[in-house]
Amino acid sequence: MDHTSHSFPAGIEAAKQLGILPEEYDKICEFLGREPNFTELSVYSVMWSEHCSYKNSIKWLKTLPRKGPHLLVEAGDENAGLVDLGDGLACAFKIESHNHPSALEPYQGAATGVGGINRDIFTMGARPVAQLNSLRFGNPKLERTKWLLKGVVKGIGDYGNAFGVPVVGGEVFFDECYNTNPLVNAMSVGIVKTGNTISAISEGVGNPVFIVGSATGKDGIHGATFASEDITEASADKIPAVQVGDPFQEKLLLEASLEVIKTGAVVGMQDMGAAGITCSTSEMSAKGKHGMIIHLDKVPMRQKNMHPFEILLSESQERMLVVVHKGREQEVKAVFDKWDLNCVQIGEVIEGDILKYYMHGELVAEVPADSLVLGGGAPVYDREYREPAYFKEKDKFHIDQIKEPNNLKEIAHFLLSNHNIASKKWVIDQYDTMVGTKNMSTNRPADAGIVNLKGTNKALALTVDCNARYVHADPEQGCAIAVAEAARNIVCSGGVPSAITNCLNFGNPYNPEVYWQFVGAIKGMSKSCLKFETPVTGGNVSFYNQVTRDGQTDPVFPTPTIGMMGVVEDKEYITGLGFENKGDLIYLVGTPRDDINSSEYLYSYHKVKLSPAPYFDLEEEYELQQSIKGLIRNGIIESAHDVADGGLFVTLFESSRVKGLGFSIDTDPDYRRDAFLFGESQSRVVVTVNPENEGEFAAFMSQTGTEFSLLGEVTGNEALVDGESFGTIQELDKLFESVIPEMMS
Repeated sequence: MDHTSHSFPAGIEAAKQLGILPEEYDKICEFLGREPNFTELSVYSVMWSEHCSYKNSIKWLKTLPRKGPHLLVEAGDENAGLVDLGDGLACAFKIESHNHPSALEPYQGAATGVGGINRDIFTMGARPVAQLNSLRFGNPKLERTKWLLKGVVKGIGDYGNAFGVPVVGGEVFFDECYNTNPLVNAMSVGIVKTGNTISAISEGVGNPVFIVGSATGKDGIHGATFASEDITEASADKIPAVQVGDPFQEKLLLEASLEVIKTGAVVGMQDMGAAGITCSTSEMSAKGKHGMIIHLDKVPMRQKNMHPFEILLSESQERMLVVVHKGREQEVKAVFDKWDLNCVQIGEVIEGDILKYYMHGELVAEVPADSLVLGGGAPVYDREYREPAYFKEKDKFHIDQIKEPNNLKEIAHFLLSNHNIASKKWVIDQYDTMVGTKNMSTNRPADAGIVNLKGTNKALALTVDCNARYVHADPEQGCAIAVAEAARNIVCSGGVPSAITNCLNFGNPYNPEVYWQFVGAIKGMSKSCLKFETPVTGGNVSFYNQVTRDGQTDPVFPTPTIGMMGVVEDKEYITGLGFENKGDLIYLVGTPRDDINSSEYLYSYHKVKLSPAPYFDLEEEYELQQSIKGLIRNGIIESAHDVADGGLFVTLFESSRVKGLGFSIDTDPDYRRDAFLFGESQSRVVVTVNPENEGEFAAFMSQTGTEFSLLGEVTGNEALVDGESFGTIQELDKLFESVIPEMMS
């Protein structure tokens, strides 16, 4: 390497300031055969950050089930998972977090999270058709929570609406553990013709390398490093680590990318997400086992006098790296010119594994591509973990410690107006749920979002699920429940679960108790995914999420969000959650239990903050889902809605409000009434049956191993429990919608 100003060793102190451990610095020196300069050190600092390298999680991530009959690519092989849908179509889908940026600048943090995840989809050649999101915020009474909530929701809405992809599902959850650090998890789903995908690869010596899309600025520099550290009071100084998005530019980039892929001139393409040019050049080169020469001064820039490390690390949005077949440059340029986007050759593919970055003809960094990436030279750690003290404490709770209440109507009203259960219409109304006209669940809501696959008899069923309170109570059981609930939502909607993507939100991995939660969650996920045959196609790990209270820093609840896709094999199977007809019989499929563990009722009404996870048995859950699948395929039931947050009463009310129909049910004297109505024990689904099909229903269910019981019937417009009126559906609906003015004020 030419000994210029860029070749002076940066030194161990600079390494520490960039978050590189002393042993990692030694490893870098080993790879290079010398000490790195500052630009090279900057490259390693982002590529070896937790956000890019998964150095503290990869050991356990590799234990997740990654093979399945319909998978077209395995986890980690491409930007997103790819599942064969039949009929010549495939589904690309992925979920990722944008937690830290959203904690500092909620609008841009959330907007660029949506932009980045959509680029992961269309970089593969798939057109995004649906978005989902999973959001966690702190105490809803705090002004900071309201500020974060408004900014995040507006960021997601503005970007997604302008980009033109409907939001078909999601969840919003509040708890004080998210006061400092909200969780913003965005999922994108796309459709592509089988065989028309493009890989994130660099190969073919002499092939030109182009940067396309927006110009490069100083926004987002060290964003990946920032996402790999705790949020502190000083974090506000790192606003430049938050990127700025432009959805209209992204829309142009989408159309140009899909068009350029059709030319056949593209060898490989990758989104510039975390770590920008550094990440895309190194990952594409390592995958293709071919290096690159890159001329940084040729990169279109929107700011003057940018240093080489700033150009390399910038996370400016709406940019891609494209490797093109030599001799076909003009075809590619013509497409991007048509869409009025930058398309500039900045380098070429070379023999070997080396990345050489030049600035005005001067070599400023030279690193082996493989040394930077996951599965190559990036470090892998085996972290210590130990069971937290609270884990034994939770077992001290028993239902008998709560006196059985007689004010059930009051509790029902309390739950319907609870922030975690009440209507999220005030969020949904800010999203375009109909753009693209593929969303089939707007007029007939179902437990999962349903997306039409035009030209086929099939549809997609999509959901995001995680009850972090359950995972906190028991990471293994809680995460197994998250996968099971996702599968249950898809089955209740008429679909067959296919595969998952995950967003694993945890505290600091160097805290052994946090890491114990992480390991437990991975074990629970594996167990459920194997049972439901839903392999993990990829996802995202977000560590360093925390809350500071009374001078003490604690991790957020472990929140392994599960994004699941399934296939509705015949549109006739699509099943809504709403009651359809007055006089239909209401059945509970599954077994009631005297269980109020970790329920919203116990946590919020009785203020018991620590109890075991609710009852869950994987075999029982699997049998229940097979029973529901059979009932739907045989056309025996009118509706299906799973019993989840808030328990049976909330499930019944949610089914009632779709058409304004009421219900009259009786509780079971074998169980406590509060547990029967408000407990959250798993593996239960409320179904309705036309009286004419009652015999067929009973005959079918008696062939299964799943318990079922008659609750009552669909009535006029009142909610009756054991003959007592809990109010009209309209009155209950007012309670359900009551949090809107408070949150938006």
